[in-house]
Amino acid sequence: QVQLVESGGGLVQPGGSLRLSCAASGSIFSINAMGWYRQAPGKQRELVAVITSGGSTNYADSVKGRFTISRDNAKNTVYLQMNSLKPEDTAVYYCNADRVLELTLRYGNYWGQGTQVTVSS
Repeated sequence: QVQLVESGGGLVQPGGSLRLSCAASGSIFSINAMGWYRQAPGKQRELVAVITSGGSTNYADSVKGRFTISRDNAKNTVYLQMNSLKPEDTAVYYCNADRVLELTLRYGNYWGQGTQVTVSS
């Protein structure tokens, strides 16, 4: 079994910054992609950013130039540096680990419990 634990959410003023972290633990052999998704009240969950084990990244247009995703493969940890935050960034942010190759030689997809990010003055 694999667990994802997120941290770093909170309340920040518009224009401020936050850094989210997500650590994966358990019977992991490797993880292909790790990413961040968000869900605002009344809206569908959407992709924010994703990074592969090789370092390739993809961002939602709404966060390009403001958010940066990074990853420490040795620690199975993914980070999301969020700068120039806007009220519309307010949401629950979820960490995702895709194509996790476990020690059982099975692949899985896992989600964190979510962390609240609120941007408000």
